[in-house]
Amino acid sequence: MTVLWLNLLFVFVCAALARMAPLARQPGMLAPEGGPAPVLKPSKLLVAAAAASFVLVSGLRNNIGDTPFYMLNYYLLNPTFEGFSFEGDFGFSVLSIVLKKLTPDPQALVFVTAFVTNVLIVTGLYRYSRMIEVSLFLYITTGMFTVSMNGIRQYLAAAILFAGTHWLIRGDWRRYFLIVLLAATFHNTAIIMLGVYFLVRRRAWTKTTMLLLALAVLAAIGFDQLFGVLLILIEGSHYTIYGQFDEGGANIIRVAVTGAPLLVAFLGRHKLRSIWPESDLFVNMTMLGFLFMVISVNNWIFARFNIYFGLYSLVLCSWIIPLFAERYRKLAYYGLLVLHLMYFYYEHVVALGLQYRSDYL
Repeated sequence: MTVLWLNLLFVFVCAALARMAPLARQPGMLAPEGGPAPVLKPSKLLVAAAAASFVLVSGLRNNIGDTPFYMLNYYLLNPTFEGFSFEGDFGFSVLSIVLKKLTPDPQALVFVTAFVTNVLIVTGLYRYSRMIEVSLFLYITTGMFTVSMNGIRQYLAAAILFAGTHWLIRGDWRRYFLIVLLAATFHNTAIIMLGVYFLVRRRAWTKTTMLLLALAVLAAIGFDQLFGVLLILIEGSHYTIYGQFDEGGANIIRVAVTGAPLLVAFLGRHKLRSIWPESDLFVNMTMLGFLFMVISVNNWIFARFNIYFGLYSLVLCSWIIPLFAERYRKLAYYGLLVLHLMYFYYEHVVALGLQYRSDYL
């Protein structure tokens, strides 16, 4: 855990300094109080240093989750396209074969996926976050960075989708759908974002939002029936193995952590919309992630869908601080950091007893 703690400290310091030493003004973005003064843009150099830390820590690991499995598969892989099938998650297979032709070292696969994933994520957070250090701090303390080292393929797909947020906001469905199809070559479940496109590009906190929340609660109550339908839908695919998992549901604390920013965003929804016109999309994406987390209290496998939505909650969290009255903002800022730091310690040290191993760090 020492490496992970040092990474957290280094990333936060770099990101905080990046916001305090801006290089240029961010055009078209209003100040927290809705005044005319624009928000300053963070230093690209310092944010790049934070991104480099993510890449090195993630890319040079040799454990955590499925990493040893991916490294073993890479070692055993026959690097040829003879008889290659463009089915399933073939994009990841293509990447593995190309890398294996260049080097037999499995660390190459881990490093390249870590590089692409984290650079895309940090770039997106840099572009949309109000307080970059908050978003990057929460990327680590909510466990998303750790999960990215476990679900390599799915987080790579999520990072690609996150990179397409610009077209999602603009409503350029052709380009966004191409991004979704590309992401789906790394993890098939990314295809659900084709439908999500039509759900999130609307005003937040409408009757539709409440209907979706009610459906999630009903799904959690009638979980057995819902899970049975899901198994029928994925029958015959390599995801059928998910039906064999019976390891309980997601931690209720994690569900609460996912839902907390939504509560603040709801209470300050009018002000949020006035200072951040794009907020509806990020609120809706965060809401969908929360709905999957509610369902996952019965089976943790549903929490994996939140991988596609969690990155948007990191952006949202960086914008809820200005919703507080001026005299309470410091309390809200440091309270957010301290509570998430406590959650990080609980989940990674107490609950998981996580150990980080690397041949290089």
